[in-house]
Amino acid sequence: MTRRAEVLAKTSEMSRDEWLIERRKGIGGSDASIILGLNKWKTPFELWLDKTGQVPVSESQSEAAYFGSLLEDIVAKEFEIRSGKKVRRKKAILRHPEHDFILANVDRMIVGEKAILECKTTSAYNLKEWEDEEIPESYIVQVQHYLGVLGPEYQKAYFAVLIGGNKFVWKEIERDDELIDMIFEAEIEFWNEKVLGGQAPALDGSSAAEEYLKKRYAETENNKAIDLTATNRERIQQYLHLKEQLSELQSQAKELENQIKHEMKDAEYGFIGNYQAYWKPVVSNRVDTKKLKEQFPDIYEEVKKETHFRRFRIKEVS
Repeated sequence: MTRRAEVLAKTSEMSRDEWLIERRKGIGGSDASIILGLNKWKTPFELWLDKTGQVPVSESQSEAAYFGSLLEDIVAKEFEIRSGKKVRRKKAILRHPEHDFILANVDRMIVGEKAILECKTTSAYNLKEWEDEEIPESYIVQVQHYLGVLGPEYQKAYFAVLIGGNKFVWKEIERDDELIDMIFEAEIEFWNEKVLGGQAPALDGSSAAEEYLKKRYAETENNKAIDLTATNRERIQQYLHLKEQLSELQSQAKELENQIKHEMKDAEYGFIGNYQAYWKPVVSNRVDTKKLKEQFPDIYEEVKKETHFRRFRIKEVS
């Protein structure tokens, strides 16, 4: 007999922070695409920091996700109107019957069908991702994760999407057991090895990874030097090459900017096709620290703040 998904926690009376804390107890549908490297907004390293409690719980959900949840009811109701189907809210966090850390927070259940509804809001810039039969990979992975948690009797999922605040589309997708197995295999490895095992994923270029390194290695041993491993020779060469390319690209961008400014002259706005250029005056008030130190040295000493950081640079030595 197939075991059904179990209820981890009821969500009807939960605050947002309480809900986010419960989500930390396992891997949810929106985490699946991150683990598989398909999410363009969050990296596996950032997810690891979240699941191991190394970032404040209030920072574990993006602003876009937060406001998307506020609009969920509107999107669900529009789906009912356009599809003729009825939906109901599942006010619970579900967990896989065999792997209690694999969780599901399903937006809506379809009444009279073994199917679910996932509600989405997205920018007009992402319209092409939903044209014709297209569905973003990260969302496909998310609903297949949910179908896997719910069990084999759930064979279908629907998407309802509000695009740019003024275009609505809805689509359906069939269950894919092969993909579900692949998703769960990756999630099990991530949870056991990375979260429980304390083995951090590969460091990436995210600000979260940078902040992690700053905090973990804030203190140094005076004048300590080490021999780097051989792999760092190629890293350094690539790093210097990219820095050089970045400098060249910034110079090219500045040249184009100056040419546009020269044509705008004293105009604050410039228009061409779908583009609008701004060159507006901005007034900002900043403390003149040099003047403050000279004229009010006592106040300067009282309000100054000492900061500590480690500066990173690479140079070639003969």
